Amino acid sequence: MEPLTWTGSIAFLNPLLMVALAALILSIVIWIVGSIFLPEDQVTVNPDGTITSSSGVRNLTNLALRYSFVACVALAVGYLVLGIVMGTSAGIVGAISQQFLPVWMALVIMFAMSIAYKRRLGLYGKLYDSPIGMIGFGLVMFWVFTGIFGALDLIVTQDPLAQVSGMKNKVPGTPLPSPEDGQYAWYLLGGDNLARDVFSRMVKGAWIVVQIAPLATMFAFMVGITLGLPAGYYGGRLDTFLSFLANLILAFPVILLFYLLVTPEIVATGVPNYMAAVLFVFPILFLTVLLNSRYYTRPSFRTPLLIGVLGVTVWLYLSLISTNGYVINTDDYSIWGLPTYLDLFDVPGGILVVFVSVVFVNSPTVFRIVRGLALDIKTRDYVAAAQTRGEGPWYIMLWEILPNARGPLIVDFCLRIGYTTILLGTLGFFGLGLPPESPDWGSTINEGRKLLSIYLHPALPPAFALLSLVLGLNLLADGLREESLKD
Repeated sequence: MEPLTWTGSIAFLNPLLMVALAALILSIVIWIVGSIFLPEDQVTVNPDGTITSSSGVRNLTNLALRYSFVACVALAVGYLVLGIVMGTSAGIVGAISQQFLPVWMALVIMFAMSIAYKRRLGLYGKLYDSPIGMIGFGLVMFWVFTGIFGALDLIVTQDPLAQVSGMKNKVPGTPLPSPEDGQYAWYLLGGDNLARDVFSRMVKGAWIVVQIAPLATMFAFMVGITLGLPAGYYGGRLDTFLSFLANLILAFPVILLFYLLVTPEIVATGVPNYMAAVLFVFPILFLTVLLNSRYYTRPSFRTPLLIGVLGVTVWLYLSLISTNGYVINTDDYSIWGLPTYLDLFDVPGGILVVFVSVVFVNSPTVFRIVRGLALDIKTRDYVAAAQTRGEGPWYIMLWEILPNARGPLIVDFCLRIGYTTILLGTLGFFGLGLPPESPDWGSTINEGRKLLSIYLHPALPPAFALLSLVLGLNLLADGLREESLKD
């Protein structure tokens, strides 16, 4: 079986792409130099009130930049479409495009439905008016769908942990020596130093990020909001005490704090499990106070609602912190949690430790942001109006202050997922938290780094995946910030 080249039978597009990229780079350089040295275009106000500008060098540069960018995008779409249709005949690019077909379909359906109903979708719908926001959202959702479909084994071509004899450090497109029936015949992005498929490990690594980063960030926000709102609203000794605790944690170097929390000696003492038992209570408190403050005047509806919500959330809480029926299970002692027949799921020890560490490190920063917003918003007229109506403090905090702070919080949420992704990569890079054989991006980059001067292909795909996801989250945050400022 012949090795795959990068573009196969669609190599005729390569010269066109090179020309388009050269034009784009040249346009960017001229645009940067022109913005520094060239004068601005002259703007003339006509007698009828219209405005015209002279077509100078800057205008021509902007047109060249726009058209070269459109050409690059059009050629990229051409590679993608031809690759999906032709598969391995279009080389590695075509094979990868075809493997990602479920992701492309999900993205097309999501964007089509969102654009059709964007005027009914609030801030999310307004995001589609921001090109930067749409690009960022597209990058983020690409990796989200990749993680989901990769977990369902709809994208991966090989077992990410399987070692195939003769495939150690093989270059991208290398065929398997003797593939079995039904087995994919190539290593699309080559093999690593243990003869594992780099492409499949990159896809599986996306699922680890999708599992941990958004949920851990959400839990950190619930902890920060639950403590930050009363600190900013009440002030006084409560504010002083909570701010002192937050500053105490923030004063510790983040990376060093991570190292301490995920080291085997600390894990063996059960400290992360105790922290999980405390930190994971905050979502229950948040939902309870939120619903109670909203429906306090309707006890006939509030009571059964709270019973149902508390029953489900406590069950999920106990399932989350319990492993094989125990919250803590060391050689010296054990603490009973939830019977195994009621335990919905077991979180692997490595993932739980990393999850708790991320929540613990991010919560103080969220607390300070929420506290600052509460200090500002509590002086507004609509808060005074709610106090005049006789609304309770928690109702004012959760239903008056918090909704009006959603813009900065949503932007920070996106940025914090990016920070969490980088932290996960850093932990994996240093071999902390997750198991050594884990296909997370940080571990894969670290393994490929050892032979980087000889073989580039094991380290570059996960590094590019990490870069593109964090870039997408930052662009999404910029788009959300632009649209939230228009409200």
